[in-house]
Amino acid sequence: MTTMTEASVREFKMPDVGEGLTEAEILKWYVQPGDTVTDGQVVCEVETAKAAVELPIPYDGVVRALHFPEGTTVDVGTSIIAVAVAGAAAPEAPAGPARAVPEQPKDEPKPEGRQPVLVGYGVATSSTKRRPRKGPEVTVPAAAQAAQVAQAELNGHGAVADRTRPLAKPPVRKLAKDLGVDLATITPSGPDGIITREDVHAAATPRTAEPAAPVATAPAAPPAPVASYDTARETRVPVKGVRKATAQAMVGSAFTAPHVTEFVTVDVTRTMKLVEELKHDKEMQGLRVNPLLLIAKALLVAIKRNPDVNASWDEAGQEIVRKHYVNLGIAAATPRGLIVPNIKDAHDKTLPQLAQALGELVTTAREGKTSPAAMQGGTVTITNVGVFGVDTGTPILNPGESAILAVGAIKLQPWVHKGKVKPRQVTTLALSFDHRLVDGELGSKVLADIAAVLEQPKRLITWA
Repeated sequence: MTTMTEASVREFKMPDVGEGLTEAEILKWYVQPGDTVTDGQVVCEVETAKAAVELPIPYDGVVRALHFPEGTTVDVGTSIIAVAVAGAAAPEAPAGPARAVPEQPKDEPKPEGRQPVLVGYGVATSSTKRRPRKGPEVTVPAAAQAAQVAQAELNGHGAVADRTRPLAKPPVRKLAKDLGVDLATITPSGPDGIITREDVHAAATPRTAEPAAPVATAPAAPPAPVASYDTARETRVPVKGVRKATAQAMVGSAFTAPHVTEFVTVDVTRTMKLVEELKHDKEMQGLRVNPLLLIAKALLVAIKRNPDVNASWDEAGQEIVRKHYVNLGIAAATPRGLIVPNIKDAHDKTLPQLAQALGELVTTAREGKTSPAAMQGGTVTITNVGVFGVDTGTPILNPGESAILAVGAIKLQPWVHKGKVKPRQVTTLALSFDHRLVDGELGSKVLADIAAVLEQPKRLITWA
């Protein structure tokens, strides 16, 4: 066997992909041991507490090992993949079938000695420790027997567990438990002796098809009620990633900043007509034009007229920090949870530029490609609950910001217009603000200015 020198293998470590983040979860591997990689090639996708990020490898070579399976949370600075650099001597693989990193069952107890890390969000520090699911390092794969031993290594207080435990992924174990199938009785058909879902279903088929023995001395019992949507009574979902960061941020904000929320109902019929006109404007062709665009512009105008609302509270320095720029946050619902990316220097953008920035922000968020930097440094936020048919709400401040505007559904309603009741397009706005630095008068002026612009959009020309 050829021995590879230590210098011929490069270990790629989990980089610091966000400001102050200390860990990331491996969502997906794009390479496997034996694959050739080139400088700049994306090898995996990871999820931090703020966003999903693709990681490129910084050198050429051949993948020797993936140190952690998908779904594992890894500390920043920990090696995640070993690559034999180009031109280095490659070792001979040991006898036996090759295999990628085995997935560690989710229900395995964590080994003693591993210290969970703290996850921070913004300027707040989390006090919640997460349970790491870090798999063992796997270098050049060995035979199935070695893989089975590695899978059962850590059980309880560092003791060696039962080495005959069947190999199966967590979803397959849950399926077997739900169907009442003992994994030890199943002959695995998967690679390296792993039990598959098909194996479990095949083992369960004779049990379900076997008729019950007749009982002559007692009447048949009535059938048990069947759940209409699922046999399980509860489902537990681990709190991690964006959802965990959002929960920590909202709790910290709600119990740190004294919230005040004010409401106003406004006739936005003229704004809706302007939206339709802008859709046919040559300068707006190919851009996303919708009511949110003009609402964002109205908020920027209101901030220009009332600049003191664009500030933050520095608890450590006991200072109010007034911002002379507006990084406009837009709350976006994504498959990974709620995120709030922001448009940098939104106050300097023209209407077409603002429309382009909004379109790019929404598209990137829906694709799950929002970078951590795009969610840093926001000053005020808009949340559009109206897209869900909701009239309005009482939004919670994004940490470090002084105000957030909730926009309700725009509906055709009876409204007194020029002395007569007429059907008009009406919506309700809600402005939450930090009462430590925004008093009722200032908050009311900001909300009234937003409503005035939306009622008479021509004020965008005179006030902007």
